[in-house]
Amino acid sequence: MDKKLVVITGASSGFGAEIAKQLSGLGYPLLLLARRVEKLEALELPNTICRKVDVSDHQQFAQAVDEAEEIFGCETDCLVNNAGVMLLGHVEDQDPQEWQKMFATNVFGVLNGMQVVLNKMKQRKSGTIINISSVAGVKTYEEHAAYSGTKFAVHGIGETVRWEMAPHNVRVITISPGAAETELLQHVTDPKIQQDYVNWKESIGGAITAKDVADAVVFAYSLPQSVCIRDLVITPTRQQN
Repeated sequence: MDKKLVVITGASSGFGAEIAKQLSGLGYPLLLLARRVEKLEALELPNTICRKVDVSDHQQFAQAVDEAEEIFGCETDCLVNNAGVMLLGHVEDQDPQEWQKMFATNVFGVLNGMQVVLNKMKQRKSGTIINISSVAGVKTYEEHAAYSGTKFAVHGIGETVRWEMAPHNVRVITISPGAAETELLQHVTDPKIQQDYVNWKESIGGAITAKDVADAVVFAYSLPQSVCIRDLVITPTRQQN
């Protein structure tokens, strides 16, 4: 098999689905993980395994990866930690369950995925982990306190593990989109915050697309193993902050 196994979380829509389509088109065998497995299957990608997995559940995550590696007969070469939740609000009145949901997916999901694949990557001295963060993990915004906290965590985790894995020739890449057209905003429960965000996107001429972000992911992964794009921020040109 020329192409090696790629695992993508949150692949049922948005960035994850577009990344899956592009890598499938390039001939990679895929393991797609999401809670909505029917949407994964609807992509109808060849040489692809779809599994319903909650990334905050370490056992589910590990079982799915082990199964795919056995079926395809190769270890995971690339993990794209894309699953994410964006629930905006003010700390003084946001439902704490929203914080828990974001940290479970955005932080523990990333840690789980990295732990599942890192030992084998370290042993064979090859592999790539791509963590999808956010520009909100680089700077702060109003109503983003808890969400930014999760994405700042992704940056801190990724940079630390990159440092640790660099001597073993394992790449850890963080890609941070700005305003983008995905389903994330639909999950915001405060209608005013949601509408303000929509108005802001319109004021800057619109957001980047899932394809734009997938292009960046595929580019970073396709570079030689000896080249690591540590941190890539991708935003609409007219986005100033």
